[in-house]
Amino acid sequence: MNFASDNCGPALPEVMQALASANAGFQPSYGADALMEAVRTRLREIFEAPQAAVYLVATGTAANSLALATLAQPWQTIFCTPLAHVQTDECQAPEFYTGGAKLTLVGEGDKMTPAALQAAIARLSPGDVHVSQRGPVALTQVTEMGHLYTLDELAALTAAAADHDLPVYMDGARFANAVAALGCTPAEMTWKAGIDAVSLGGTKNGCLGVEAVIFFDPAQAWEFELRRKRGAHLFSKHRYLSAQMLAYLDDDLWLRAARAANDRAARLARGLRDVPGVRFLAEPQANMIFASLPRATHQRLHASGAVYGLSDGPLEGGDPADHLAMRLVCDWSIEEAQIDRFIQIALG
Repeated sequence: MNFASDNCGPALPEVMQALASANAGFQPSYGADALMEAVRTRLREIFEAPQAAVYLVATGTAANSLALATLAQPWQTIFCTPLAHVQTDECQAPEFYTGGAKLTLVGEGDKMTPAALQAAIARLSPGDVHVSQRGPVALTQVTEMGHLYTLDELAALTAAAADHDLPVYMDGARFANAVAALGCTPAEMTWKAGIDAVSLGGTKNGCLGVEAVIFFDPAQAWEFELRRKRGAHLFSKHRYLSAQMLAYLDDDLWLRAARAANDRAARLARGLRDVPGVRFLAEPQANMIFASLPRATHQRLHASGAVYGLSDGPLEGGDPADHLAMRLVCDWSIEEAQIDRFIQIALG
């Protein structure tokens, strides 16, 4: 019963087999391997973007930081929400890799609105040498609270950015979960909605460690290549990144794994609604659940071996009736029997 994070789950068997198969003979290094060419072709097909520049890195922080560094100048600011991963969980890597670009927080939660974005942009006077200059907008899909931007919401936000000639980057660490939940195509959720660059996450959805970075304007390719090398994120034995991503994309494994994770989370959410005292802190839309339960219920779950994120107070001590917040994340490997056991224990 481990719902700690989709980072904690195992890699897909197909990905592991692809790594073993790639581990034979010799291949050109630094991304010149034949597997990478196949990855590039496949991602261009999936995104309906034949000219897109496609690159691989090993971590989501590298993907976000290097992509934003390519889109932002050091004297600019990046517009993001207060809960954005680039703001809360990356140890100022975006600021480091951009050479000092600032982060400007938009709104109060995990989603921004066009009105809030326009207001944040308006607070910075263009041409004023004393203030940060306007830079790219960073959106997260699925958001850090498990919410989705609809296609219309994305289009409205990119239109607001376009009013000021600002590019838009999408942190897609859970991109597959969003596509599966919305029932749209990758193209519809990105360049057709006005997104300029995106990361397609693999690590959270069954890969060992690989993320794709895609620029829909190939003019940005060379700068990204230089920044990736200078930032120490160009793998010499690159074929092991390529092998993971190619297996992940083959036969829509990336979508099948995401659908499985989303379906498991939906099953878990349905069961939780019957648990006495449950309060949902955000309506579940993909593979993450944010809710609260009485301390006594958490104690019972933890005593039975359940693993998940807990906040708002210690597990032991305090009033058993006090509510503690939790985050539950499902990955592709969570079994329905584990979910059912978790609910049974929570019901008491």
